[in-house]
Amino acid sequence: MTISPDSPAQTTAPAIDYRTIDLRGQRLSLAGLRSAVPRARHQAMADAEQKVTDIITAVRSRGFAALSEFAKTFDGVEQEHPRVSGAALRAALEELDPAVRAALEESISRARKFADSQRPANVDVELGEGAVVSQNWVPVGRVGLYVPGGLAVYPSSVIMNVVPALAAGVASIALASPPQKDFGGLPHPTILAAAALLGIDEVYAIGGAQAIAAFAYGVPSDNAEAALDPVDVVTGPGNIFVATAKRLVKGVVGIDSEAGTTEIAILADSSARPSLVAADLISQAEHDPKAASVLITDSEDLAEAVRAELAVQAGLTKHSARVREALSGPQSGVVLVDNLEQGIAACDAYAAEHLEIMTADAPVVAARIRNAGAIFVGDYSPVSLGDYCAGSNHVLPTSGTAAFSSGLNVTTFLRAIQVVNYSKPALEKVSGYIVSLAGAEDLPAHGEAVTARFA
Repeated sequence: MTISPDSPAQTTAPAIDYRTIDLRGQRLSLAGLRSAVPRARHQAMADAEQKVTDIITAVRSRGFAALSEFAKTFDGVEQEHPRVSGAALRAALEELDPAVRAALEESISRARKFADSQRPANVDVELGEGAVVSQNWVPVGRVGLYVPGGLAVYPSSVIMNVVPALAAGVASIALASPPQKDFGGLPHPTILAAAALLGIDEVYAIGGAQAIAAFAYGVPSDNAEAALDPVDVVTGPGNIFVATAKRLVKGVVGIDSEAGTTEIAILADSSARPSLVAADLISQAEHDPKAASVLITDSEDLAEAVRAELAVQAGLTKHSARVREALSGPQSGVVLVDNLEQGIAACDAYAAEHLEIMTADAPVVAARIRNAGAIFVGDYSPVSLGDYCAGSNHVLPTSGTAAFSSGLNVTTFLRAIQVVNYSKPALEKVSGYIVSLAGAEDLPAHGEAVTARFA
């Protein structure tokens, strides 16, 4: 698709039902804004939960037999065992297109620099003579990384999952991606090549919610070498079924976030270029018919110009039908606001996975945003940059969960362990306070455990 940023869209292209939500003149609370911004229909989520519950139950009770059935049902492949051989991994790397390999290596290099800088330092705090409290960051023992398949191929997601886990010092890493009928029941060879490039040799051809269940509960086998051991943390993006599975196993394992079907919001004013706004909305709509592409603006003229550009550009792009369906869905549309202040409030209420700022003084506006998975500032920081080569991580919270959760990063794979080390005099100095507080809580044995040391 070729885009001319400065030329108006042709008006002969068929229109897209890209709906408008007009918030102008309304004084909405945070709850009101959250209800007003575009979202996927909740019924789909409810339907997914029952299906995913059944999948998890089947994997827990029947192990590899259930995984084999799901591979046949969902992926159309016959599967004896989902583990990918070392030979297949090496072959995929050897046969990888040199240009793609160079791009992956550059992406890995940038991601590593950013990830290596994220690891927090251990802290020792002396609260008095002989009274030291420390916080030590320790990696989890084992992680399960999910890389989606389906409508597209995501070797970039291999990088985004693996690099921060390695930077955290995780010793055991397993990766799963859906089996592909076109590739003999293995994950896509580019995904296998990316795993091999990063030194990951435990790879499984398992897709969807069943992969999350297998990671969370493990899959035993009479042959110990064939067993899939449970993990401590599960990460990775996916569709609504993957996100639902992660929510249901949270507590059994840690998760990064509920990274479901992708979404983009763009906060733009009259200074934005309609062709670029449209191109970026389409870039995320390309992922999935359920992907969300939302424009938040105080310029009705910009909204109309973008709508015209969408009609033209959607007709020129490869996955036109998918894009048009995503842009026409209830999860997408234009949100018209009175001014930049209301636009920022709408952005925080929406809490986008990806938020682009295309306004005058974009860095200043970006600094005021509080809820977003990642913020892309100005015309030359598109979401596509973050998907591949910015150095940032593209595994981000969706569906408004960016209001309380973070994108994938090194701390996802770390635990903060507090260490308390008091000497006898240091404990004696605070013993009276402990006894008083223990009495106030009617837990006298707490105080007695301290005074016993000085009897």
